[in-house]
Amino acid sequence: MILIAGGTGRLGSRIANDLCRRDLRVRVLSRGLTTPVLVLEDKVEVVHGDVRDRAGLDQAMNGIDVVVAAVQGFVAPGDVTPESVDRDGNINLIEAAEARGASFVLVSAVGVAADSPMELFRMKCAAEQRLRAGSCKWTIVRSDAYVETWADILTQTAGASGRPLIFGRGTAPVSWVSVDDVAALTEQAVLDDSLRNRVLEICGPEPIALMDLAKLVMAHQGWPGNPRRVPRPILHLMANTIGRVRPALGRQARAALAMDNLPTRHDDALRAEFPNLPRTPISQAISRLLVPS
Repeated sequence: MILIAGGTGRLGSRIANDLCRRDLRVRVLSRGLTTPVLVLEDKVEVVHGDVRDRAGLDQAMNGIDVVVAAVQGFVAPGDVTPESVDRDGNINLIEAAEARGASFVLVSAVGVAADSPMELFRMKCAAEQRLRAGSCKWTIVRSDAYVETWADILTQTAGASGRPLIFGRGTAPVSWVSVDDVAALTEQAVLDDSLRNRVLEICGPEPIALMDLAKLVMAHQGWPGNPRRVPRPILHLMANTIGRVRPALGRQARAALAMDNLPTRHDDALRAEFPNLPRTPISQAISRLLVPS
């Protein structure tokens, strides 16, 4: 049986359904704060639990052979943070998997590093290090930023104005990747034991700037004008003032500052090894996600 933590999110629910359609037994771990992004297949078992509660994970692990960790604490409902979810929550899952003798597939991020300016990347790096040092057979799937997540964010910040809000310059090319592509690679990592003890990095096919992504969202929605922008000096001020009172806002401001300077990533080696992986264009991912207004 396969346990998917974060299995009601956009990525986790897609993985759960894909694996279930292969007639595999799938259990989803969810805090139950939101409905699944995708309607889960009837045969998918849903159990309530929180990766931050190590003691509560043992029951969810009964009968589990493979754990997929698709949780994230950057933009999630409830009182969560990258520290409590992406680091500590994943480490709790790893410990539970070790006790069970299960294999472990960790969904991480391209660019993780212990000294990254992005808290999310530092916390995911800590989880990766713990996984590598443990007794589980493991596979790490690192992805670039999700097209769908950022298209959602841009749509929400546009509000009634129809003009998405860009934090920072928004001019650094990013290899935005579709959740569908990441789900396909993660599914392969679950099924193929030869991929254990490997790190797989996946990116999208069209590196473009966040500003250009916002313009694509606007064009799809039929919104005129140009995106709005919050300059970097304002972001520094936000991070050091209101961001101290509202940590989520401060985290977003610091992430935006870091994203302005992140290098553009490519996954040519992965695509050569797995030529049948989907390679979803940005426009197609946006069309699937957004209904024109």
